[in-house]
Amino acid sequence: MAGNTAAAGATVTSRALSLLGAFDHRHRMLSLTELAGRAQMPVPTAHRLVGELVGWGALTRLPDGRYAIGRRLWDVGLLAPVQTGLRQASSPFLHDVYAATLATVHLAVRDRHQVLYLERLSGRASVPIVSTVGSRLPLHCTGVGKVLLAFAPEAVQREVLQSRLRRVTRHTVTAPGLLAEQLRRVRIEGYATTVEEMSLGACSVAVPIHHTGDVVASVGIVVPSLRRERARLVSALQVAARGIERSLGGPS
Repeated sequence: MAGNTAAAGATVTSRALSLLGAFDHRHRMLSLTELAGRAQMPVPTAHRLVGELVGWGALTRLPDGRYAIGRRLWDVGLLAPVQTGLRQASSPFLHDVYAATLATVHLAVRDRHQVLYLERLSGRASVPIVSTVGSRLPLHCTGVGKVLLAFAPEAVQREVLQSRLRRVTRHTVTAPGLLAEQLRRVRIEGYATTVEEMSLGACSVAVPIHHTGDVVASVGIVVPSLRRERARLVSALQVAARGIERSLGGPS
């Protein structure tokens, strides 16, 4: 009996998680029918579970009847170590880079085969970009992504290189051999660059953040061009990365 109860509980939990997983940076607001379809469950089942999630605060119901991620889920997510430790340690250094450049500054980690953006600082002088805090983008066409992919386990690199690399703009590198060579240079030079691979009119440069011998994150900047100031931007990012590493503690 206990085993059956546990199985039923696990099934309910997995369905609730499927509903939450239906949201992503391109689907921030969903109707009940859309939620049920993306979570692959009957509408009546979705309706019951969505009601419970709204009651707890994991979802919120908007005036037009659609649903969005609720504030309580965001509050809980902020308690994750990757959020609290890394974001707090990085904050003053990210602000230093932003103050010196007035360009968009990113802090990101790898989430399987994608970049997860933990922080973004930008202003009116920044280049328009698609990233937001909490969004996920491809590893192969972002500066921070190329850094994280270059220092990822060989199995992850192999999986990405053997997958169909999505062309986001006409400048996106989709040839596995060329991408592999770029990753090799990132490991040698200690930084990665992109030129209009994710957004037209936007170039990026990024460096790794080390902690206890591993690359745990990347800090990057997005600018209109890298032709004249690449060296200065790389230097500024490397200073920020070293500062973050010291704040995290342990050998870098």
